[in-house]
Amino acid sequence: MPNLKTSIKDLRSSKRKEINNDRLRVRSKKAIKKFKTLVAENNPEEAKATLKHIYKVLDKAAKKNVIKDNKADRLKGRLTKNLNKLTQNNVQTAKKSA
Repeated sequence: MPNLKTSIKDLRSSKRKEINNDRLRVRSKKAIKKFKTLVAENNPEEAKATLKHIYKVLDKAAKKNVIKDNKADRLKGRLTKNLNKLTQNNVQTAKKSA
């Protein structure tokens, strides 16, 4: 435990920041998990809406330095690529059945 008054105050603020950072981290992980299940279930409309939400969450986390900017960009790129594959597959199967 810290002894100095400023150290005690700093510890308090660190705990607050840790809680907020964890909240953002968990929020982004849940959103990504939801998106992946929608892609696995072959549901492109809802996945597209969820992807919009993920962009918002990841950008906010990167802005507040919870995750690094490049990691946010990398995740967004990979998730978008998954959605594009899903929509391409749906278009191809629609053409084959027609």
